[in-house]
Amino acid sequence: MKIQVSLLFILFALLGSLTAQGQKDKIISYVEAQKDIAIETADKIWALAELGYQENESTMLLQGVLKDAGFNVQSSVAGIPTAFVAEYGSGKPVIGILAEFDALPGISQDAVPTKQKRENQENGHACGHHLFGSASSNAAVAVKKWLENSGQSGTIRVYGTPAEEGGAGKVYLVREGMFDDVDVVLHWHPGDGNTASAGSSLANKSAKFRFHGRATHAAGAPHRGRSGLDGVEAMNYMVNLMREHVTQESRIHYVITRGGEAPNVVPAFAEVYYYIRHPEMAEVKAMFERVVKAAEGAAMGTGTTMDYEVIHGIYNLLPNAAISRVMYDNLKKVGGVAYTEEEKSFAHTIISTFQNTDAKPEDAIKIDPFTVTTRGRGGSTDVGDVSWMVPTAGLRAATWVPGTSAHSWQAVAAGGMSIGHKGMMVAAKTLALTAYDLFNNPEVIKKGWSELIERRGEGFEYEALLGDRPPPLDYRN
Repeated sequence: MKIQVSLLFILFALLGSLTAQGQKDKIISYVEAQKDIAIETADKIWALAELGYQENESTMLLQGVLKDAGFNVQSSVAGIPTAFVAEYGSGKPVIGILAEFDALPGISQDAVPTKQKRENQENGHACGHHLFGSASSNAAVAVKKWLENSGQSGTIRVYGTPAEEGGAGKVYLVREGMFDDVDVVLHWHPGDGNTASAGSSLANKSAKFRFHGRATHAAGAPHRGRSGLDGVEAMNYMVNLMREHVTQESRIHYVITRGGEAPNVVPAFAEVYYYIRHPEMAEVKAMFERVVKAAEGAAMGTGTTMDYEVIHGIYNLLPNAAISRVMYDNLKKVGGVAYTEEEKSFAHTIISTFQNTDAKPEDAIKIDPFTVTTRGRGGSTDVGDVSWMVPTAGLRAATWVPGTSAHSWQAVAAGGMSIGHKGMMVAAKTLALTAYDLFNNPEVIKKGWSELIERRGEGFEYEALLGDRPPPLDYRN
């Protein structure tokens, strides 16, 4: 009798596995059916290369795709004209997928493997967000079709999140409570490899410090002037001295955005733009206050006045191994990116522009091993704030030639041709399959929440690093 029960158990498990695989095959077919639309949308956004909070045409392209697929779309959310939320379904669980679509200034490049600026275009998708938004929308449409055809309860939601590059678009959505009813959030990012590990990032806070003085003839009456540029330079000097007295993981960088108009005029106004980063958001808050003190001292010492505007502030990513493991398993099933001979030739030319690299085109098909990293390094992302409110998992897909760094002309080039498209499809399939698993495994979602609560600590209350300021819709002007 025990043997019969065991055999029945095995049989039911096998049938369940076959049924699940059949459903996943359907989801993959739904993603593939949307491939041409996804590529067309991504390419249009790549060509537009609209900057943060100025993505007026890009956001409408994504919203149009989702509306045509039967999503209910709410535009201009959280006080941001280009932000949106698209939703299908009802009830629990609610699974959100993030979609970015902003470009970067000053990185214009054609879709060719040699450095070649595009005509009449100063901006470029050097971080691949044109692929990001399109893949996320594709994945959501596939999940919607599965929900519709299977009768499964639950809600799939796409968050159109502008201005990730320094504008902290997602923070305003978090601050407005737009993730309060979400059970899990999924996201992805273009990269030069394939990974779905549970990792972190650097918290980041930025501000523009503005010094106001008094203009005068720099040679004829310099004693009558008070230089705003002196205030900026004095501040920079003090902050650079401060570098000796911060933790090794800290990162402080700046650019002088306004330094005066002419050498023979004492500048009445000058401005410097700072970023402060660290693996822990509490440390960023403390360092930022020290930078403000340096600015105040610089103003006192130069006889100027100073004010500052916080531009953005974002938390470090909280890794969630429970959810990330599900995403990693699906990435392994989907596989990496295999190049054609033409794409290999493109990749070899790109790789020849790098220094000190052993990257090979064949690396694009590899899947990195699963790891959990709790201390961030490198860059920052406004996904961080989301990850402190909802269990969040993400992946990177090889949309760029192996060895490519973000924010480079090489990234723009690959993102505008078939290599980028293939990586985008890897991401779309992985996101869709992960959503399927989460809809069917509520215990995994519970584990994700338990892990989130443990990582953020007892008594956590969300407070945006950027305070109560409105979205800086003109920060790229």
